[in-house]
Amino acid sequence: MCEASAYIITEHEPRLIMDCVDKVVPEGSGIRLVNIFGDQKIIRGRIHSLSLVDHKIFIEETRET
Repeated sequence: MCEASAYIITEHEPRLIMDCVDKVVPEGSGIRLVNIFGDQKIIRGRIHSLSLVDHKIFIEETRET
Protein backbone atom coordinates (compact mmCIF):
# COMPACT_ATOMS: atom_id res chain seq x y z
CA MET A 1 0.00 0.00 0.00
CA CYS A 2 1.26 3.47 -0.84
CA GLU A 3 -1.07 5.62 1.22
CA ALA A 4 0.44 8.18 3.56
CA SER A 5 -0.09 9.25 7.14
CA ALA A 6 -0.75 12.94 7.83
CA TYR A 7 0.73 14.70 10.85
CA ILE A 8 0.15 18.15 12.29
CA ILE A 9 3.29 19.81 13.61
CA THR A 10 2.98 20.75 17.28
CA GLU A 11 5.42 22.36 19.68
CA HIS A 12 6.58 19.00 21.04
CA GLU A 13 6.39 16.54 18.14
CA PRO A 14 4.27 15.76 15.10
CA ARG A 15 0.80 14.38 15.97
CA LEU A 16 -0.99 11.90 13.71
CA ILE A 17 -4.24 13.31 12.34
CA MET A 18 -5.15 10.77 9.63
CA ASP A 19 -3.96 7.38 8.37
CA CYS A 20 -4.32 5.91 4.88
CA VAL A 21 -4.42 9.32 3.17
CA ASP A 22 -5.07 8.95 -0.55
CA LYS A 23 -5.76 12.57 -1.59
CA VAL A 24 -4.39 15.94 -0.48
CA VAL A 25 -6.33 18.85 -1.98
CA PRO A 26 -5.70 22.58 -1.43
CA GLU A 27 -8.93 24.19 -0.30
CA GLY A 28 -9.08 27.91 0.48
CA SER A 29 -6.70 28.58 3.36
CA GLY A 30 -6.43 24.90 4.22
CA ILE A 31 -5.90 21.37 3.03
CA ARG A 32 -8.52 18.67 2.54
CA LEU A 33 -7.32 15.16 3.38
CA VAL A 34 -9.24 12.15 2.07
CA ASN A 35 -8.37 8.60 3.07
CA ILE A 36 -9.03 5.35 1.23
CA PHE A 37 -12.26 4.85 3.19
CA GLY A 38 -13.70 8.19 2.05
CA ASP A 39 -13.24 9.94 5.40
CA GLN A 40 -12.34 13.62 5.02
CA LYS A 41 -10.77 16.30 7.19
CA ILE A 42 -10.09 19.93 6.38
CA ILE A 43 -7.07 21.29 8.21
CA ARG A 44 -6.36 25.02 8.32
CA GLY A 45 -2.69 25.04 7.43
CA ARG A 46 -0.08 24.49 4.80
CA ILE A 47 2.18 21.65 3.83
CA HIS A 48 5.41 21.87 5.80
CA SER A 49 7.13 18.88 4.19
CA LEU A 50 6.62 15.48 2.61
CA SER A 51 8.57 12.32 3.26
CA LEU A 52 7.71 10.21 0.23
CA VAL A 53 9.85 7.20 1.17
CA ASP A 54 8.27 7.10 4.64
CA HIS A 55 4.77 7.95 3.32
CA LYS A 56 4.36 10.94 5.66
CA ILE A 57 2.74 14.35 5.15
CA PHE A 58 3.63 17.09 7.64
CA ILE A 59 1.22 20.01 7.95
CA GLU A 60 1.96 23.28 9.70
CA GLU A 61 -1.21 24.68 11.25
CA THR A 62 -2.00 28.31 10.44
CA ARG A 63 -4.12 30.66 12.47
CA GLU A 64 -6.39 33.27 10.90
CA THR A 65 -6.70 36.59 12.66
